[in-house]
Amino acid sequence: MNTPQYKHIFYEGNSSEYSKAIQLASESVVRFLEKNKKPFSGVTPAQLRAVMAPIDLNAPLPDYASLLEEVEKLYSDHAIAFHLPQYIAHLNCPVVIPAIAAEVLITAINSSLDTWDQSAGGTLIEQRMITWTCNEIGYDSNGDGVFTSGGTQSNLMGLLLARDHYAKEYLRYNIKQKGLPAESSRFRIFVSEMGHFSIKKNAALLGLGEQSVVAIPSDGYRMNTTLLEEAIQSELEEGNIPIAIVATAGTTDFGNIDPLQQIGQIAAKYRLWFHVDAAYGCGLLLSSRYRHLLNGIEMADSVTTDYHKSFFQPVSSSAFLVKHTRSLDLLKHHADYLNPKEHDEDGLPNQVNKSIQTTRRFDALKLWFTLRLMGKQQLGNYIETIIDTSAAVADMIQQDVDFDLLSFSDISALVFRYYPERLDEESVCAVNQYIKKELFKEGAALVAGTRINGSFYLKFTLLNPLTTTEDVAKILQIIKDHGADYLKHHKQALSKTREIA
Repeated sequence: MNTPQYKHIFYEGNSSEYSKAIQLASESVVRFLEKNKKPFSGVTPAQLRAVMAPIDLNAPLPDYASLLEEVEKLYSDHAIAFHLPQYIAHLNCPVVIPAIAAEVLITAINSSLDTWDQSAGGTLIEQRMITWTCNEIGYDSNGDGVFTSGGTQSNLMGLLLARDHYAKEYLRYNIKQKGLPAESSRFRIFVSEMGHFSIKKNAALLGLGEQSVVAIPSDGYRMNTTLLEEAIQSELEEGNIPIAIVATAGTTDFGNIDPLQQIGQIAAKYRLWFHVDAAYGCGLLLSSRYRHLLNGIEMADSVTTDYHKSFFQPVSSSAFLVKHTRSLDLLKHHADYLNPKEHDEDGLPNQVNKSIQTTRRFDALKLWFTLRLMGKQQLGNYIETIIDTSAAVADMIQQDVDFDLLSFSDISALVFRYYPERLDEESVCAVNQYIKKELFKEGAALVAGTRINGSFYLKFTLLNPLTTTEDVAKILQIIKDHGADYLKHHKQALSKTREIA
């Protein structure tokens, strides 16, 4: 059957149509690389809405060329170019070409990784990628896991298992069957004040409320373990029930790593679930020089990894790992039409038994392509280059009298501010907010911003091995130029400036 009404369906009769579409899409990608010479065009939402408004979605375009021309005007010409060295804002890495090639197979073949009868070899490839990651973490043959959509989902799974494990083991109560027990209002989860926002968000989704999350003060922007143990004891004295500790291996703002070994020991002492959020820091698993920074991660009951942050993979590519495969039984649900119990008896590997998702993309193939073609060492070299460049940039910022560096990083996130003279705090925040906005409007370089103890700071996140200290030096000069421009034109707004000593 090869009739016009079916010309766009992916099947053997339309192989030439497929080849043509993929070729034109590839050419569009090349144009994106060639045309975009700065991270952002500076387009505003109002400008793009005006371009999009006349489009009639019920009037199809005549061909792929017209379609791609439209999409380039709406999207590609303005998409944030994470691959450029001038992009050092958020946790977005450039991606490697083998992983992009894998995306072509993933999308076209369109396997769903929930059951064996929908994925076959894809299931085994995902399981091998999970086993490989577990080995790198330091788990034994009992380690297991599943690919996820990202760190927030993986952290959700970690807290879910912590909650249900505690109820099952110590309350002899099955939350999956009966819902939350009366004691759940007293469950407590401990995380650094620098931990990811998803911990509170997920605690709320799990019915524990944000009040269940106890923020532990940091020391050098890493969890203070003395205060952690004091907090656990305090909650016990108040009649509350500690169930888990979440350590962060790579905080979003500072790229610092909590003392994993000490936290693991405290978790074992109080019989708490130990989860490590290594969404950012998982790239250290690749490095022979910096792997020691993750020592203690092997003590964790569960771990979050984001390959799309530190393994140079396209979004999405993440995983949730557990030390003991039996922990994942807390997630298992049988459906007669999908994964009946006899599948377990027949030894059929249904990944849906380990996941809170049903339909899932075959994201593991991207990592398989990458490791099989490039190898761990080359990826590790990228990570080491990023860390070394970040350390050099930190020294540059610290030595420049116009900047105030807040902290050095274990990985590659640097928090600092433009601070050329002794301004009052309000004015310092104002000038740095101005710089951040002007950089985004201009688009020549993109940096992030954050608030620490109420004050506004700029932030570099370096995740591109192509970014050099020379590139960053130019960005620092652009920051200075915008700062000087603000000071020149806002003298009245700076009336509170303190006298220079």
